[in-house]
Amino acid sequence: MGDRQPVQRSDLRQILWLCLAFAVLKVVIQIVGNVLAQHAGYGIFRDEMYYLMCGRRLAFGYVDQPPLVAVQARVSEMLFGYHTMWSLRLISGLAGAAKVFLTGLLCWTLGGGRRAAALAMLGVIAGGVYLGIDGYLSMNSFDPVFWMLCALALIRIVQGTSPGEVRNWWIVFGVSAGLAFENKDSVAFFLIAMLIALLFTPQRRILASRWFAVAVLLIVLVALPNFLWQVHHHFPTLEWLRGVQASDKDVKLPPVPFFLAQIMTLTPFSVLLWGTGVVWLLFARTTQSYRFLGVFYLVFLGGMMALHAKDYYLVPAYPVFFAAGAVAWFAWAKKVVWRNALIGAYAAVVVVGVVLFFPMAVPVLPPQQWLAYTAKLHLTAKDSENHAPTLLPQFFTDRLGWEDLAKQVSNIYNALPVEDRAKTGILASNYGQAGAIDVLGAKYGLPSAISGHQNYWIWGPRGYTGEEMIVMNQASLDEMNAVYNSCTVVGDRNGLYAMPWERGPIYLCHGRKITYEADWEKLKHYY
Repeated sequence: MGDRQPVQRSDLRQILWLCLAFAVLKVVIQIVGNVLAQHAGYGIFRDEMYYLMCGRRLAFGYVDQPPLVAVQARVSEMLFGYHTMWSLRLISGLAGAAKVFLTGLLCWTLGGGRRAAALAMLGVIAGGVYLGIDGYLSMNSFDPVFWMLCALALIRIVQGTSPGEVRNWWIVFGVSAGLAFENKDSVAFFLIAMLIALLFTPQRRILASRWFAVAVLLIVLVALPNFLWQVHHHFPTLEWLRGVQASDKDVKLPPVPFFLAQIMTLTPFSVLLWGTGVVWLLFARTTQSYRFLGVFYLVFLGGMMALHAKDYYLVPAYPVFFAAGAVAWFAWAKKVVWRNALIGAYAAVVVVGVVLFFPMAVPVLPPQQWLAYTAKLHLTAKDSENHAPTLLPQFFTDRLGWEDLAKQVSNIYNALPVEDRAKTGILASNYGQAGAIDVLGAKYGLPSAISGHQNYWIWGPRGYTGEEMIVMNQASLDEMNAVYNSCTVVGDRNGLYAMPWERGPIYLCHGRKITYEADWEKLKHYY
């Protein structure tokens, strides 16, 4: 027999309706946030344009991500287009709603009631990082969903009271983990940490089931298409990861600042909830069956610190601890009035915190108003990448200036004689610029861009030799004239809020001394 206590079916129905209500609230918040952000002048995100282009070239893999985000982008574009931000990002908002729903369900699975589920879901809704990642089209909004399904499956396997139940939840685990691999490769760290946690706790017994082997097989089968793509293209993702690791691109935090970043990323007051969940799972007598979840957190946190990972890599795991923390709080409160009142006061603080920190997660204020707001509250936003100081955080800045870039390049291109336009291409230094030309520049009649960055390199020079090119980079005129017979500065990218690598000249160049086809390997830039 498993460890599960019997729960009345009507209780589960009530929990499910409550979960659905909070999920709807989550979607509404994300839609309103994107409507306000677009009204404030923020447009499409640089990565979103890249994902849209990947969606137009569907494959089983890409240099810097597995295929699911491209599928998401393709479906979004087919259903809604890309001009209205709330609809472009609706699927990510729905993934965020699924995360909230699963948080409530996890709470019930760990023994919590409606009030505990409501508190846990409120905490996840208020998490600043979740407001951010669920507010734009990316793979990050789906990552927690797959991880949570895996955690839910393991809990139910531990609780399992029949072979059929155990079998079904191992299948759920295998499919979820396999899909997670098709969404983002960082799930490998999650699975390794979870396996170590199980091996170091009595719950290792569940690994003796033959259905565990079936789950592993399912993971392999679901993830196989992307793996085969990697083999065919000589493992470009590994090459990309090595390049990033060898560079100084990412901020590498020592252990204490790394842990403090966890607290700030999820908004400071939430540590009282998820932190309680971690401690409860590790030390409470009533949670011995779920001890592996607490051990998992320690292993995962320590592993990410040791690898100098980005601080947000742990984010998909936290809803489990929000759920556990809410269960622990109400187990402590019981029917004691002042304890329940204290929890109610905390919930009120969470609601106030959503309003207070919302502009830090979603760009609902125009740039100058945002700067004034953060200065007044003495709030600072820190980027996860090293770069020269900018007025706005990169997560906001990357939504500005792309339409202006497409217009500027179109003015240059359309000023050329008709006979020259037919042979003129556009070379971008990164996928953000290339995506802006391909997505936003189409209405101006611009040709497709080429670039050596990420998957654009795999897509190749597409027949352009360099006879006549519009080139965007940060090279000097002397450096350009060493590569082309002649180059002229015809434009300038110098937006007030632009990231450092988005500043620089726009050249019109003639007669590349070595054709792109012959020189394409040297133009590869995978990080």
